[in-house]
Amino acid sequence: MDLEILHTYCLSKPGVEECFPFDEHTLVFKVMGKMYALVPLERVPLQINLKCDPEKAIELREEYPDLILPGYHMSKVHWNTVIFEYGLNDSFIIDLINHSYDLVVSKLPKKLKEELSDIESNS
Repeated sequence: MDLEILHTYCLSKPGVEECFPFDEHTLVFKVMGKMYALVPLERVPLQINLKCDPEKAIELREEYPDLILPGYHMSKVHWNTVIFEYGLNDSFIIDLINHSYDLVVSKLPKKLKEELSDIESNS
């Protein structure tokens, strides 16, 4: 997966916006104002920080010790850094993005969930 495909996919999710709240090199994707993905644009190879269920995060880090690491500059319990190299296929990365998005959506306040539902039904 390259940056253009990643960018397009992350923005395709309902209620998502992109911004640069930290610096001009860290692209952040938010759903209803809450971060679900961060992409450090200057990093090679391409990588992304994604929110993850703590137990699943540990399992993924054990299964892919060189490609899925504790979140760089993030809570090591709730975030993973995923490195796009050495055979992680696109569908697996999409699943990780979806998990992050869904996890953030599940924690949204009721009012924001209702707003998101309205956005989804108008799409």
